[in-house]
Amino acid sequence: MSSPEGTATGTVTGGDAAAVRSGSTPGWAWAVLGVVVVLALGAATRFLDENVPTWFTGSRLAAAIEYPVYAVALGLAGNAVLTVTGLRDRLAAGFRTEFFIKTGLVLLGASINLKVIVTAAGPAIVQAVVLITTVFLFTWWLGGRFGLDDKLRALLSSAVSICGVSAAIAAAGAVQAKREQLAYSASLVIAFALPSIFVLPALASAFGLSPEVAGAWIGGNIDTTAAVTAAGTIVGENALAVATIVKVTQNALIGVVVVLLTAWFAFRVERRADAPRPGLAELWRRFPKFVLGFVAASVIATWYLTTVSAAEGKPVIGVANDLRVWFLILAFASIGLEFRVAALREAGWRPVAVFASATVVNVVVALGLASLLFRGFTVT
Repeated sequence: MSSPEGTATGTVTGGDAAAVRSGSTPGWAWAVLGVVVVLALGAATRFLDENVPTWFTGSRLAAAIEYPVYAVALGLAGNAVLTVTGLRDRLAAGFRTEFFIKTGLVLLGASINLKVIVTAAGPAIVQAVVLITTVFLFTWWLGGRFGLDDKLRALLSSAVSICGVSAAIAAAGAVQAKREQLAYSASLVIAFALPSIFVLPALASAFGLSPEVAGAWIGGNIDTTAAVTAAGTIVGENALAVATIVKVTQNALIGVVVVLLTAWFAFRVERRADAPRPGLAELWRRFPKFVLGFVAASVIATWYLTTVSAAEGKPVIGVANDLRVWFLILAFASIGLEFRVAALREAGWRPVAVFASATVVNVVVALGLASLLFRGFTVT
């Protein structure tokens, strides 16, 4: 890693330092170009989503493919091109996956009746607590059996049991993990989440699951919020609503898990007497605050629809839904652009074996809990 370089006006770091050394485009300009690339892929995705079914009239496959498939595929293709041309790392700051997905999910709240959130909260909380506890402890135990470093065990356990990259990032801060460990964990999450977008909806159809059970299974099992949204979208609106609520519930428990990890590493693993004690302020700092926006959007939309006629309210909610689709398309394209193959080769086969085994356990336990807790549940 290169060290910061001083200039006459102060310290220059990261991409700006590289720009100073080479006299080339500054970092902010590359970030803007990265956003332009994402927008271009998003426009291409929307074009394909609207036109492919008309180009292949009568094709069940063409009619079944949804925009997440096009967005991820185009993102991966763009990733390959940018990597070959050496532009990918320079443009990476513009691949704002987290911003796009969180904005899209807040807008999703506008299309979900508050009653659905309230009625689904009970089983979603039970599923989240049981699933996170089971999968986290299994992954932690198996990682120990395979001799993984405790910090990497914490990242993998958090990622596979809660919500992928976001949980890994939060856990990395709690246990002071190395940057390389976080990059590796994030790459594993994406590598396993991408096929899940397509495999789980297909399995849900093959198993004859109701949309609500399928959504609960997807929301409880797939590790990233973006991939959950993509898979839920493929199954249908009802599945997407339940999947989002289940995943949001799991996301809300990140703070709890991080506080527990902070305490565990401070007082048991690292055993440092001067380690700061976690408090409510730390819990709030870790809490995924976009959840509040999601609920607020649902409350506002539910209230608004009670004050106007259906004919007046439907177009307004339609605008929010269209914006939501655009932001999610940009998020899915960014997922493809951010995927890294090289990071998967760095830590060897043991972390892959641990993550894959934990994923299988997650799939089985999540399916059982979804079938038990969401049987007979309907989105109205």
